[in-house]
Amino acid sequence: MTAVTIKKPPVRDRLLAAADELFYAEGVHTVGIDRVIDRAGVAKASLYSAFRSKEALVRAYLEGRHERRRVRLLHSLAAYEDPRERLLGVFDVLAEVAGAPTFRGCAFYNASAESPDGGAVQEVCDTTRAWTRGLFTELARDAGARDPEQLTAQLMVLYDGAMAGARMDRRPQAMADARSVAATLLAAQL
Repeated sequence: MTAVTIKKPPVRDRLLAAADELFYAEGVHTVGIDRVIDRAGVAKASLYSAFRSKEALVRAYLEGRHERRRVRLLHSLAAYEDPRERLLGVFDVLAEVAGAPTFRGCAFYNASAESPDGGAVQEVCDTTRAWTRGLFTELARDAGARDPEQLTAQLMVLYDGAMAGARMDRRPQAMADARSVAATLLAAQL
């Protein structure tokens, strides 16, 4: 009988998976390196070899979250043929996210609230924010908005409020409410 060897994921991947789970559930500053190392099942030296510091690990965690969010949104929005529905579809995607039992709000808001200005957290959050703003502007333009930048500013406030409301009230339906308000804002721009 031949023994089957199960290959573990690379150390970097295990550390990122552990960080993603723990940082999102409990906070980037609440969770210490030792908990991440323990969850990943690696030696402390492996963490510093892969990431150099906790700040570098937090940066990689947030960059991974951003990339997954970007891919999920773009993939989901590609299913909408009508440009107006595509813009409103952002809130449909958020409703799916907010409906997950593990939803703890926006990882970027959470990390930003815990962190001082400057540093890796602010850089990644600023990049993510700029991408979201750019997405809304592009979608607003495609939908025929008279003033895409103004609509984007309004949608960003709506997006922020819906994310916070869904978390604070434990009410994923906040996204459907936000979609309805977004439709009204869009209609006023056409």
